[in-house]
Amino acid sequence: MEDQRSRRQLPLGIMAGLSALVLATGSAVAWWGWQSSHQTSSPSAIEQGQGSPEQQKAPPITSAPPTTQPPATTAPASQTKPLQVYWLQTSGNAIALSPSPATVKSNGSPNAVLSGAIEELLAGPKNATVTTTIPPETKLRSLIVKDDGIHIDLSKDFTQGGGSTSMTGRLGQVLYTATSLNPNAKVWVSVEGQPLETLGGEGLMLDQPLTRESFKRDFPL
Repeated sequence: MEDQRSRRQLPLGIMAGLSALVLATGSAVAWWGWQSSHQTSSPSAIEQGQGSPEQQKAPPITSAPPTTQPPATTAPASQTKPLQVYWLQTSGNAIALSPSPATVKSNGSPNAVLSGAIEELLAGPKNATVTTTIPPETKLRSLIVKDDGIHIDLSKDFTQGGGSTSMTGRLGQVLYTATSLNPNAKVWVSVEGQPLETLGGEGLMLDQPLTRESFKRDFPL
């Protein structure tokens, strides 16, 4: 019995050492727990509060692309078309076609533009250095641009007076003025609705349609 009691009873020094060890171990465990909880909550606090440097950057400000409005459309207004009106210029016994700039106001259609040029031609020259052999009473009855060429109908006054040279000159004036926008165009000339077949009192045959090339070949001035 005495041996068992002596085994159960530990010396005071050992007891004190064990107590100190327990206290130290408990403090260490407590400190480690506190540190762990502090480290675990710290990043959460940063994320919820201040955020990382990348997260603190303000998102880029983007603006909507500028809206483009379609250009305003307006009804076709009158346009100014540059044209050439052809007069006659004499030098001794020689006669030649002489172009002069003309400005015709129209709505832009080929019919209206060319009609305006022929009307200016029939009105006569304003410059004394040029002349015309077209009778002043001549009127433009119609002008129509078709797929096969330019169809011009003149009043009967166009064929009145003058010989072959006068008729050749006036025909050249009409032809070259009508083709001033397109020198390769074909022209059909009629008088009072009937195709013009002869030139002047000598009855020079006229082969239609007319072109600048055929006029130079068949009726040289």
